[in-house]
Amino acid sequence: MTKAELVEALAEEAELSKRQVGDIVELLLEQITGALRKGEKVQLIPFGSFIVRARKKREGRNPKTGAKLIIPARKVPAFQAGKGLRDAVGGAAKASKTVKTAKKKTAKR
Repeated sequence: MTKAELVEALAEEAELSKRQVGDIVELLLEQITGALRKGEKVQLIPFGSFIVRARKKREGRNPKTGAKLIIPARKVPAFQAGKGLRDAVGGAAKASKTVKTAKKKTAKR
């Protein structure tokens, strides 16, 4: 889903103009970006959290020449899916132990 498709779906659902919804989406994204820029965590429970992670400097290679280079340390945005989103996308996690036990019992017979 693109941003334009999201705006269109929200406008239809909320019975607002696409321009109004587009402005709201832009404002939401600006607020999330601003909070992350300050190093704050943005929690949208049960959807998920936007966080800032620190990456250490590391050694890399130029894929074209194979020459070694140092990639500097930096901060990167990250998203952690909340329980509600994980359950909605993947369903409830089942205990793998139960499945393994059932397989062992049928294999012995």
